Amino acid sequence: MLKQKLLVLDGNSIMNRTFYALPPLTNSEGIHTNAVYGFITMLLKMKEEIKADYIVCTFDKKAPTFRHNEYKDYKAGRKRMPPELEEQFPIIKEILKLLSINIFEIDGFEADDIIGTLSKFAGEENIEVYVVTGDKDALQLAADSVKVVITKKGVTEKEIYDKNRMIDEFGVTPAQFIDVKGLMGDKSDNIPGVPGIGEKTAFKLIKEYGSIENVLMNIDNIKGNKIKENLRQYSDQAIFSKKLATIVTDVPIEINLDDIKSKDNYDESALKKLFMRLQFKSLIDKIKLPKNQDSGESFKDTLKFELASDLEKLKKVVYNILDTCKKKESLYLTFKIEDKNSYSKSYIDKIFISIDGLNYIINIKKIYDADSEAAVDLLKLIFEDDEIEKVSYDVKLPLTVLQKAGINFRGIKFDVKIAAYLIDSSRGKYDLETIIEDYLTIDAAGEGDEFQVRKTILLIKLYKVLKDTIEDKNMNELLYNIEQPLIYVLASMEYEGFRVDKAKLIELEEKFKNEIESCKKSIYLMADEEFNINSPKQLGKILFEKLDLPVIKKTKTGYSTNAEVLEKLYDKHPIIEKIIYYRQLTKLYSTYIEGLKSVIDVDDKIHSSFNQTVTTTGRLSSTEPNLQNIPVKYEMGKEIRKIFIPEKDSVILSADYSQIELRVLAHIANDSNLIDAFLNHSDIHTKTASEVFNVPMDEVTHTQRSNAKAVNFGIVYGIGDFSLAKDLKITRKEARNYIDKYFERYPGVKEYLDNIIEKAQKQSYVTTIANRRRFIPEINSSNKMVREFGKRLAMNTPIQGSAADIIKIAMVNVYNKLKEKGCKSYLILQVHDELILNVYKDEIEDVKNLVRDEMESAVELKVPLEVDINTGDNWYETK
Repeated sequence: MLKQKLLVLDGNSIMNRTFYALPPLTNSEGIHTNAVYGFITMLLKMKEEIKADYIVCTFDKKAPTFRHNEYKDYKAGRKRMPPELEEQFPIIKEILKLLSINIFEIDGFEADDIIGTLSKFAGEENIEVYVVTGDKDALQLAADSVKVVITKKGVTEKEIYDKNRMIDEFGVTPAQFIDVKGLMGDKSDNIPGVPGIGEKTAFKLIKEYGSIENVLMNIDNIKGNKIKENLRQYSDQAIFSKKLATIVTDVPIEINLDDIKSKDNYDESALKKLFMRLQFKSLIDKIKLPKNQDSGESFKDTLKFELASDLEKLKKVVYNILDTCKKKESLYLTFKIEDKNSYSKSYIDKIFISIDGLNYIINIKKIYDADSEAAVDLLKLIFEDDEIEKVSYDVKLPLTVLQKAGINFRGIKFDVKIAAYLIDSSRGKYDLETIIEDYLTIDAAGEGDEFQVRKTILLIKLYKVLKDTIEDKNMNELLYNIEQPLIYVLASMEYEGFRVDKAKLIELEEKFKNEIESCKKSIYLMADEEFNINSPKQLGKILFEKLDLPVIKKTKTGYSTNAEVLEKLYDKHPIIEKIIYYRQLTKLYSTYIEGLKSVIDVDDKIHSSFNQTVTTTGRLSSTEPNLQNIPVKYEMGKEIRKIFIPEKDSVILSADYSQIELRVLAHIANDSNLIDAFLNHSDIHTKTASEVFNVPMDEVTHTQRSNAKAVNFGIVYGIGDFSLAKDLKITRKEARNYIDKYFERYPGVKEYLDNIIEKAQKQSYVTTIANRRRFIPEINSSNKMVREFGKRLAMNTPIQGSAADIIKIAMVNVYNKLKEKGCKSYLILQVHDELILNVYKDEIEDVKNLVRDEMESAVELKVPLEVDINTGDNWYETK
């Protein structure tokens, strides 16, 4: 008959292990969750592998134990538990209770003692025990029927010890392991042991003499005068240390096998709700919780109409919607988009509408096919009416697609995707299902029309929750006056696209091929042989064996040749510069020559997608393709911009904010010297060099200005002396001196940086001038590197995020003013601090003035916003 099994979890040890093994995780409320997530992941894995009949979890109590009473310095000096870990213990205990897993904790004893007592009890009941812990102290409990599972790196690696493995691996029995610890002591528990005896000596002595007592009886036979002397002097301490290290097995706890039996009838609803709140979506499937419940809505009960290609039926529905909306009801809309990555082929397949308890599916493609003109006219009645307020998800996509059909999507009241992003820009995932699950704790997963209807119905509840949250966080201005109006601008930019000169692209393709080939030959010549430059293995052999360059870093497969390594080798051999250039060329070729060829649409334009909900700082991003990050360090990179051309009788206009982040810094920091420099239209880098190096402005050298520029921009990104020294190729002392002098001349900047760090530490987030919020849990991390990273984010985010706010306000204002004045010219691209427009030649001067006025008056700062405007026959010529 198979033995029954008991799984015992060392709660504190596992929480501690998973906390440090996993990167920081927080939910939308800012609650830290990484230790809980790792604990549950480990628990599920252990349950699956061991298939235990009984499960318990033990925890330490805060009250002093009997060991503290006997030895007041027990565990003295141990670091206080990080607050971001401490706040997770009540959560894990709540989850364990919902999983019907008994928790054992008792004043006066440690979890180890409870584990020892449980192990002894199970042995007497002929039950096999598995103790899961990261603490090697538990190895003393290993026996034929007690397996100690020691967790290793991460949350999945582990080693399992029983009595035989202990003897095989360490040469001592589990009981003798206590003697080893008594001799060597334990720094983490502040158990003194015997001075001068480390782990190696302790194991050697116990292997030879069997116990501390026998060691002390045979001191004269032990080699080493110092060891003998210490053993005699600290013999009582050795015995006492052994006592402190011994896990007791008679803790007064009640153990009832029925109570600790592994159960499957846990509180599914409450557990699922908690997992959704913690954003543990992946664990819902792992723990086999039921889906599609608690929505409060039934597809069968709520779906009233399903429309196919019947135009008469559609008319009745449209007029019914219009009639209902006169009562000031909002429309709740979601869309099914087909081929959404292709401008020419994308279309709306179905529109899902919920209003006043009625729900409709409009099969729009079939209606288009039946009578496109009549269908468009009917849909215009709904979508082009400003007074019909629409609540939807990710409005930009249907807005762009409807625009192709000649339908202008107006009356956007609320975009739940944008709202969820503003509430917490660090989530990274904003699909409708996740937003519903996170904010309503309702499972929204599924496919097909039934689930899409259900999601549309749930928008009503979701809108109310998000709307209230936006108001509570004082983000109304940001959502309603910046981000939602921006949707129209971005949809227009996607719709218009950027025209491409195909002939120039083919010409550039040939030029790149020739340049790549020429670069390869230069590298082969320097290496005195041909090899695969793209192979790290072959490149490593050339650099570090044939050319004998210093090895910077090694990997499991050989020498590292990554960008960081090449940067450190830059001055060691001319081949390095060529290799870096080769990599840039090949990347540019694959991404922007071959890549662009594949995304040119039937209208000879590239229709990039602009994303509002990707970056944590509020900046826009561009995909398919990314036109914002074309590298311009090398001339070949700049030349790619030559293929982007205007429409007939037009020019490309570039309007670029001048040093916007430094102007924002001057405004936020309220530094009089920095403000003065901008008010007097000084060259800010020359001015800074003059201040930092204490020389007249007309005597500032090119190197001094360049170094001052690096400091100016570095300060914005929270640069330290190490990074600045690396960038400028100077000593850390010189870099520190530059930074110190900078802060002497601009004390307001230093005060701002100190204050924003302190503020972020208190509230775990920072804000921009438009009250855009970014959570920075890293700033309170117990890990110094993570904490320093958090400080840099706190310093930079208000500046970079405010610059993003300003350019977005400018985009909205420019777009609206162009429409208001009836201009033919239009926006086609935004690249961080720069707007790109297609401007018709007969409108150039008017549009220049319009763009300058709107950009420079976007917000009122303590310093002027200045814009550089250039035009050209292609994008390249605007620089």
